[in-house]
Amino acid sequence: MQSSEVFLLLFGASVLAFFLGRRRSIALAGLTGGLGSLHSLPNYHGYYTAFWTALPALSVLVIWMTLENYVIVKLIFESLPEHLLPVDTASATLLANKINNLAMGVLPRVGQPAEIAAAADQLLILIEFSRWSMVAVVSCIALMGFSWGRSYLSTEFRARQPVERVTQHALFCCAVVAIFTTLGILLSVIFESLQFFKSVPVLDFVFGLEWSPQTAIREDQVGSSGSFGAVPLFVGTLLVSAVAMCISVPIGLMSAIYLAEYAHRSIRTYAKPALEVLAGIPTVVYGFFAALTLGPYLRAIGESFDLSVSSESALAAGIVMGVMIIPFISSLADDVISAVPQAMRDGSLAMGATHSETVWRVVIPAALPGIVAGIMLAISRAIGETMIVVMASGLAANLTANPLESVTTVTVQIVTLLTGDQEFDSPKTLAAFALGLMLFIVTLILNIIALQVVKRFREQYE
Repeated sequence: MQSSEVFLLLFGASVLAFFLGRRRSIALAGLTGGLGSLHSLPNYHGYYTAFWTALPALSVLVIWMTLENYVIVKLIFESLPEHLLPVDTASATLLANKINNLAMGVLPRVGQPAEIAAAADQLLILIEFSRWSMVAVVSCIALMGFSWGRSYLSTEFRARQPVERVTQHALFCCAVVAIFTTLGILLSVIFESLQFFKSVPVLDFVFGLEWSPQTAIREDQVGSSGSFGAVPLFVGTLLVSAVAMCISVPIGLMSAIYLAEYAHRSIRTYAKPALEVLAGIPTVVYGFFAALTLGPYLRAIGESFDLSVSSESALAAGIVMGVMIIPFISSLADDVISAVPQAMRDGSLAMGATHSETVWRVVIPAALPGIVAGIMLAISRAIGETMIVVMASGLAANLTANPLESVTTVTVQIVTLLTGDQEFDSPKTLAAFALGLMLFIVTLILNIIALQVVKRFREQYE
């Protein structure tokens, strides 16, 4: 039995424990004068029983899964003769992988030592024994937990307090996991970036005007030493994002205002879902549209005006990216505008203002913090887009402010540098982490600006 199946089994047991605990509390209440005699609602009794059923068993399951591989490998190595035992950690990992591949049938057993083949057979036996033992132990602990939790149920039992404490601890653990995950990603990027900056000076990377990361692979090979100036990448990123925001912000914001304040309910019922369909289209589809339809169309229009328009341009990528972001801004702005209290609208209308004056002088200023926050999130979304830029704007790192020319972005270069077999000891590969660090800093600055804007304008309406 797989670990996922054990998790599902444990989840089903906890759901069953919830209903059984709830049923028992209702039965106890029926004997003592109804639900009013219970200190806590029946649902809290059910949650209490479910927690006792799931949490101890889940803890044992996690510990078992963590130690299972270590214990099995140790038992396998103890059964091997001395001349086959690994001498270091690397050889131990290699030998364990070899035995596992033999056991799973990935490697043929022909030509393998008899001891290794026997170890593979023993591995299958140990894995099977471990999995069924895990099921038995977890099931027993779950049953014991259910019996323990059920024994506490009574009309006087305060079930709500422990349930709320467990919920609070669970939320705290989720917050800690999120924080440490972010911290781990940031530290890994910083560590690899520091390795890159040992080869390339920080100032040359941040302020360099040429991006050509191709380097010689071997010391005796004649090749480029590489140029790692990131300015063309960030200029291209800002150019494509600026075009996208010029398309998405006006259309998305105006559509949100219309749907929230002017549209009839029947129109809103169909228009809003139709607009949000754009959010469900994969970005690769947008990329196909930009590369095969919009790009050649813009080039044909440019030729009619004697303009030189590249078949892969920042304008094509920005327009399509803007169309993709429209439902994002529209949905957020619509929700924020709809959340403005109706009393503010009624007060404005009572003072003699028209509907349009109320919308533009009362509703929009009140919703401005949420609108600005949504726009900032949309900018972050545009900066992080990759597929559309690859297909519509190309890979050329050109330092230009002309949207009719081909450019590339930071995320595109990160994907390009990390595609294929790479060695993580060369500046070419490590440059991707430095770009990721700079992109993280830019996104962080945008989020800080959004928070400050929200804080400033929110204080005016509190």
